[in-house]
Amino acid sequence: MKIGSLDLGEKPVLLAPMEDVTDIGFRLLCRQMGAAMVYSEFVSSDALIRLVSKSLDKLRVCPDERPVAIQIYGKDIDTMQEAAKIVVNHAHPDVLDINFGCPVKKVAGKGAGAGLLQNVPQMLAITRAVVDAVPNTPVTVKTRLGWNEEQKIIVNLAEQLQDCGIQALTIHGRTRAQMYTGEADWTLIGEVKKNPRMHIPIIGNGDITTPEQAKKSFDRYGVDAIMVGRATFGRPWIFREIRDYIDYGKLTREYSVDWKMNVLKQQIIASIRHAEDLQAGKDKGRNPEYRGILHVRRHLAASPLFKGIPNFRETRIRMLRAETTEELFQILDEVRKLI
Repeated sequence: MKIGSLDLGEKPVLLAPMEDVTDIGFRLLCRQMGAAMVYSEFVSSDALIRLVSKSLDKLRVCPDERPVAIQIYGKDIDTMQEAAKIVVNHAHPDVLDINFGCPVKKVAGKGAGAGLLQNVPQMLAITRAVVDAVPNTPVTVKTRLGWNEEQKIIVNLAEQLQDCGIQALTIHGRTRAQMYTGEADWTLIGEVKKNPRMHIPIIGNGDITTPEQAKKSFDRYGVDAIMVGRATFGRPWIFREIRDYIDYGKLTREYSVDWKMNVLKQQIIASIRHAEDLQAGKDKGRNPEYRGILHVRRHLAASPLFKGIPNFRETRIRMLRAETTEELFQILDEVRKLI
């Protein structure tokens, strides 16, 4: 599959953009685990044009994580256009993605993200402006089926977005009204892909939690790529498992508990290093180790590796309260004895 001239190989599996999740450390780990391309946390266009340091930090890209996409969101044409230029000048991403899918109230409720599903002319105007602003960078879009059950507009919308010049489209199989509840409906994603007028890659997203589901999504709906999000929490090795199953129809490698524990420890270290890099040259009174741990411990608490352990609740609470690497590693070593 190609996005512009960027070749991601056959049936690529991508890491979804997720707020407070897909920082450099996690993106690097997922690339090592087999993700064909990774996405940044989404970045506010309003914050970017004001040069807010926290938003500029999100534009940091490491050479080893490429190919990488930076995702932006906003509701104003001129602001999105200027933000796109800032992203390209600062990060030189392989892909610039526009978020028209975030359903949360603080975004969609203010007319950005999935909120633009209620204002398609504005969505299309923003898309054209961003494409024109960065002619040498492939622009893509991530969106949903529609605003609600009665307004599933994605089949026609996909054609309209393609006509604006985007070079790939990611579709999350839910409406904005569904948020993240219920099951993702891939039927309309398949209809978009089968539309003979569509010639850009279609990336499917939603409820990919197992290698079997990943292969089914390719086989049944014909998408060019799939995107995995929440299933990566505490399980970055899911990319290796999916790749095995797509290529060979089975898992060809044995992923031991010890190996998985080591991957989780790598994630902790990577998150802390990222926090330390961000802290360099700033207020030395802040604790980058704690910032890194704060970022990663939600992954640990959600890891399927710990499912089935009797009376695990207290241990999970300890994970969520841990403040040092030593403390977290000690808890993981204790847990390993229970598995």
